Amino acid sequence: MQPQAISQIGNLVPLVLIFVIFYFMLIRPQRKKEKEQQKMLKGLNKNDEVVTSNGIHGTIVNVKEKTITLRIDDNVKIELERNCVAYIKKPQHPVA
Repeated sequence: MQPQAISQIGNLVPLVLIFVIFYFMLIRPQRKKEKEQQKMLKGLNKNDEVVTSNGIHGTIVNVKEKTITLRIDDNVKIELERNCVAYIKKPQHPVA
């Protein structure tokens, strides 16, 4: 190889390293988080207590393909898109 070709390859090594670091620190964790969110949304069931992305707390009373019906108070129900659900509340264990 010629010295000039080695120099050009040497200039590419830092760029490749930056991309690899960028991938493992930003892209890969974001994809993993998105997959977990999609899995959670597909697993929504009736009577799950959830919190929406707007901060509304409620209980699921009906699950459809793209929407859910959420009971937020006695005789108050709203229909939301599934992707509005931020997380499912974990059941609280009573203190013994």
